Amino acid sequence: MSMMEEFKKFAMKGNVIDLAVGVIIGGAFGRIVDSLVQDVIMPPIGKLFGGLDFASYYVPLNGQPYGLPLAEAKKAGAVLAYGNFFTILLNFAILAFVIFQMVRLMNRLRSPLSKAEEAAAAVPAPPSEEVVLLREIRDALKR
Repeated sequence: MSMMEEFKKFAMKGNVIDLAVGVIIGGAFGRIVDSLVQDVIMPPIGKLFGGLDFASYYVPLNGQPYGLPLAEAKKAGAVLAYGNFFTILLNFAILAFVIFQMVRLMNRLRSPLSKAEEAAAAVPAPPSEEVVLLREIRDALKR
């Protein structure tokens, strides 16, 4: 089998296509959550902390003056950009919570087993004729 045929066989499996669709939707959803955090949630939080863009909060580590914008402070030396980290952390927490809720909803939508199906699954199947015959032979040999 050529490499292209093998790749085609691999790519056409249902799980690979499902994964590709999930990655594409997840990437788009991640951008939506990122916009939600940066454009809707963080501005009020930034207003509470002095009216600045919270993502630009930093601690200078190279002796540069604190009043510089984050991009200029980074050019002047190392900075600890805790505001940007907090924004990304909040973004992750919201995304993880939404994914958790989606998985929870999917688990609820799955049709639960009926009582009869649960009872049938709990009762072991009767042994086959061969197993019964072998047990009889074993018991006869023990006597």
